[in-house]
Parts: sequence; structure tokens; C-alpha cells
Amino acid sequence: MKHITWLILNLVIVMFLFLFQSMVTCHARDLESAQELRILATKYNVTSIIVFGDSSVDPGNNNNLPNTWHKGNFLPYGADFGNSKPTGRFTNGRLSTDFIAAALGYRKIIKAYLDRNLMEEDLLHGVSFASGGSGYDDFTANVTNVISLRKQLDYFKEYKLRLRMLVGEEGSHRIVSNAVFILSMGTNDFLQNYYIDPTRSKTFTIVQYQHFLINCMEKYIKSLGVRRLALVGMEPFGCMPMIKTLKNSDKCDEEMNRVAFTFNSLLMEKLSTLKTTLLMQTAFVNIYGVIQNIIQNPTKYGFSEVKKGCCGSGLTEFGTSLKGLGTCMDHSTYIYWDAVHFTEKMYYVIADEVVKSMSSSF
Repeated sequence: MKHITWLILNLVIVMFLFLFQSMVTCHARDLESAQELRILATKYNVTSIIVFGDSSVDPGNNNNLPNTWHKGNFLPYGADFGNSKPTGRFTNGRLSTDFIAAALGYRKIIKAYLDRNLMEEDLLHGVSFASGGSGYDDFTANVTNVISLRKQLDYFKEYKLRLRMLVGEEGSHRIVSNAVFILSMGTNDFLQNYYIDPTRSKTFTIVQYQHFLINCMEKYIKSLGVRRLALVGMEPFGCMPMIKTLKNSDKCDEEMNRVAFTFNSLLMEKLSTLKTTLLMQTAFVNIYGVIQNIIQNPTKYGFSEVKKGCCGSGLTEFGTSLKGLGTCMDHSTYIYWDAVHFTEKMYYVIADEVVKSMSSSF
């Protein structure tokens, strides 16, 4: 009996050590590209992450908006988030901004500012004002009744007042002035606005509209008054499964990708000017090339499916049209979760690129 007990005890110890080693190895891998960023964050007193943008960085602000279908607070969204908990993130798990927060060592996730469970202490480490469906052009948000960038900035002003009440004038100023601001949007301005709604396309050529968006971005960045800004560039949205389906092609739409590529060039040029005139620390995160490379060489990054999303047919569904639909067997092998948005694994890859850009630029 004692011999059996001893064997069981040894087995338990071995299993524990195996699990512990697995946890350490996984943790070390997560920190591999983030150690330099964390050191810099400590050195330069980075206090928090404050996020503006669209569904690429929206952790659930759209959940309680009454008149929009642009929501992700139901399964299969959130299938790999905790205990399969849909939070409003348009993916199966965490977003890039969540991984970045973890890399900096603050929180495992960045919460939505409009989250009903947001606690006062969460304000100290930053929040996301992002809204799925939004864009640099406020008219883009109006198309789907979501939170415009202008309104996101209004919420930011409210956030600062709440922060002041929580930690005082000096503490509030320290947190905001030493925060890293992340801005990620632009795709909706073209996809759901310019190419679908006739309003802007009747007024602007595509080149004129690109410059119009740059002017919108410049205006909003100046009104923020930030010291550190990471601007995420446009993805090659011509490669989205939905676009391929609409174009009846299994190849990326080169015209749309060219629009994204040239818009990124304009973003980088304007950001360089703002860095000089506003004396900001800036980082441009060029995800275009990274995503293109993964789509062209998926197995190199552990992916196998690039043509369709994991949910439903993977060809057209996203948002509320995804409600109640099934998913693929292995989520980690897909680049896209639905016909528009990336999987958690892909957002991790993007986060790694953001971390590298921030480490080299800040």
C-alpha cells in the first residue's frame, strides 16, 4: 500500500514539474520579443496604454450600442477567450493590444472604456475607446451607427476627468503624459464607406479621399496632445476572404491592396512631420508587409488556411451574421477568424510587430 502511495506521489510530482516547466517555457516565449520593450517602459516611466481605433482594437465598446449590427458579443466570437466567453472582441481570443499590455506587464487585457464591469483601478493602466466599424472619417462611423473617432476623443476627455478624481491633478497628468497611445483604423473608411456608400465616392477620387483621411488623422492627433504614439498602418484588405468572395477570385485584389499600400506611405510621411512639429515619440507599425508575407508563406508561421475564415463558410460572414455558426477544428491554423477579422494567433503576430516597432522607436 505504501509502495502504491509512493508511486502516486511521484507521479503527481512529475506531472506538476512537467506542467510548471510548460508554463515557464510558454511564458519565456511570450516575453522573447517583449523584454526590451518592458525595460524601456520601466526606464521611461510608461504608465499605461490608451487605444483608439476600429474592430482591430475594440474589446467590446460596441456591446451596448443600440442601433448597430457591428457587434461581437456572442459565440463563436470569444471561443478561446477564458471559458469561451464572448467579450465583444471580433476574434476568438485576445487582440494585439491585449498582448501588448501583457508585454508591458500591466494587464493581460485592455478593457473597453464602456465595459459595465470596468473598475476604477483599470483606468490607471489604460483603456480602449475603439469601436468596430469606425474610421478616420467620422462619416464612416455614421454608416454603421458606431462610435466615431470624434466621440472616442470625447470619451478620452471624460476619462481624464475620472482619472483626476481618482488620483488627483498631478497623478492624472503623469499617467496620461507617460502613456503610450495606439491608433489603429482606416480599413472601414474604404471598405464600408468609400467603396459601398456612394456619398464620399461622389465627392472624392480615391487619391483625394486618401488625403482627406490623412487630414482627419492629423487633426485628431493634434487634439490629443500625446507624447508617445504608435500608429498601426493599413492591412492588405484586398486579401480578406470577403473581398475575394465578392470579386469571385481566390487571389487578393491588387487594386485595393495598392490603395492600402499608398495610404500607408501617406501615413508614414505625415507621422514623420508630426513627430518633428509636435515633438512626439512616434512608431509606425507597418503590418502590410508582415501580413502579405504570412499569406504568401503561411506554413513558415504555422498557418495552413489563408483563403477563408474559421467560422461559418469563412467566405462572407462577420458580425451578427456569424451568430450561431460553427467553427473549424483547429483555430490556430487559420489567419482569419471570420471573413474580415483575424484570429487570436494572427493578432499575436501583429502584436509582436507592434512591440518591435515600439522598442526601436521609443
